[in-house]
Amino acid sequence: MRRIQGINHLLSYLDSIDFPLAYEEIENLIDQKKLPHKKPASGIFVFDLDYIDWWVNENRMKE
Repeated sequence: MRRIQGINHLLSYLDSIDFPLAYEEIENLIDQKKLPHKKPASGIFVFDLDYIDWWVNENRMKE
């Protein structure tokens, strides 16, 4: 599995696939449980890039 840890790393990945979001947008999506992630400990977020790619494709279709 391809995984990254931290919102900043996710922001860099999203920029690299031409789906830029702001830090605050990511936080809001996490709070609303609209962005696939795991939270193994307080303040630590882990993102599975396969799920993120799926999520990006779903959200691109809505544009």
